[in-house]
Amino acid sequence: MEMKNRNEIREKVLKGLEIYQERLIQTKKVRNLELVVSDDEGRVVRIPAHEL
Repeated sequence: MEMKNRNEIREKVLKGLEIYQERLIQTKKVRNLELVVSDDEGRVVRIPAHEL
């Protein structure tokens, strides 16, 4: 694979992940559900919908 082609695919994947993240946060807000993520140290963090 060419480096240019790899970069294009990488950019598309990252853009798709950004869109998914935005939609996930919007859904959690609308349904008043907490978002569960892990922090830098691997601990589970729960974020209430009103803090999103």
